[in-house]
Amino acid sequence: MQKHLALSPSHSAVNVDVVTTPRGLTLWLVRSYAVPLVSLEFAMRGGAAQDPADKAGLGSLTAGLLDEGAGEFDSQGFHRALDEKAVEMSFHCDRDHWSGRMRTLTKNLDRAAELLRLAVNAPRFDEEPFERVREHMNARLRHVANDPGTLANRNWKAKAFPHHPYGQPADGSLDTLARIERADLIDAAKRGIARDRLMIAVVGAIDEKDAAALVDKAFADLPAKGRLKPVPDAAFAGLGAIDLVDLDVPQSTIRFGRPALRRDDPDYIASVVAAHVLGGSGSMTSRLFREVREKRGLAYTVFGTFYALEHGTYFYGGTTTKNERARESFDVASAEIRDVALNGLNEEELEKGKTYLIGSYPLRFDTSAKIASQLIHIQLEGRAPGWLVERNREIEGVTMESVRRAANRAFGDGSLLTTVVGRPEGF
Repeated sequence: MQKHLALSPSHSAVNVDVVTTPRGLTLWLVRSYAVPLVSLEFAMRGGAAQDPADKAGLGSLTAGLLDEGAGEFDSQGFHRALDEKAVEMSFHCDRDHWSGRMRTLTKNLDRAAELLRLAVNAPRFDEEPFERVREHMNARLRHVANDPGTLANRNWKAKAFPHHPYGQPADGSLDTLARIERADLIDAAKRGIARDRLMIAVVGAIDEKDAAALVDKAFADLPAKGRLKPVPDAAFAGLGAIDLVDLDVPQSTIRFGRPALRRDDPDYIASVVAAHVLGGSGSMTSRLFREVREKRGLAYTVFGTFYALEHGTYFYGGTTTKNERARESFDVASAEIRDVALNGLNEEELEKGKTYLIGSYPLRFDTSAKIASQLIHIQLEGRAPGWLVERNREIEGVTMESVRRAANRAFGDGSLLTTVVGRPEGF
């Protein structure tokens, strides 16, 4: 059974079929026959938010081992089987979900489906790859141990969410990774890998019958329900505080943020427009870029954006500058945030911001892998395929009044939780 949604090229240039497989799974399908390739992406609720506090990094380590041996194949045998049919496969653990990707030629779909089935249904977690992947994670942690950006990011999240999984590092620490045992990996996979919170997207040279067969073969034998622990909403802490982390470096790395509106809030889209004009994720036309870099030459980059997670949304931004100009940089950025909170945007900023957000959207759909990723992202947000069209309509509908109201609600009085790493002057 399928439901078809045709979207005009001006919106997304994709046609989405919502397909129910013979064994009751649902997938979003986009057919494209330009090249004989198929991309599959899936996600399951859970992720690093399920990690015990004393074993942070468990989800990431588990995901990193799913393609390191499964069923009858040890690690080398599994990778050899992937290489023989040119199958690309990877797994990832995010804050709120696990995800996986598979890409292959259409002629190799049966073998690819079987290998994906083994990876999610029968991971081995053998001792050698377990220790190897854990040591790889340890090496990465040691490498960034004194990286100012990493320190600032971890410190800020720990201060913002001190009693919530969002405050834990998703990739863990040397101490927490050391506590993880093979039994923990097996338990994490059993609790988290199941059909009840499964989202799937298939894109490429494949019809609905074959796509349904692919999905059933890979996922239909998973347990019907997982055993996830409930995760509370993330209460934001420390607003107005400035936390200094001493590091003997010539520049200070500043990270700041505050709670924001949730995705289901009526003013959320308008607040996204306001945040883009303000910080633009590094945009060279944003207010922060203009005031901090162009007018004053205080920093090379500066950014500010929203992160909308399942249990909380927050505004997060930052910059890196000379120690002697750290306070000035922070004050300039803070002043712009307060101005947007109080006064919203002017008409030119609003129109340019809307034009960019609408015009850049199709760039997220220019390859099969990107399309699959976006379809999963939309499903994770709890939206229907129609969001591919509705998103741009909602952005277009943002007015001066709605963006002013949304900015005021999202940024409040402009107060921030701030972390500064370095030896900044003036703090």
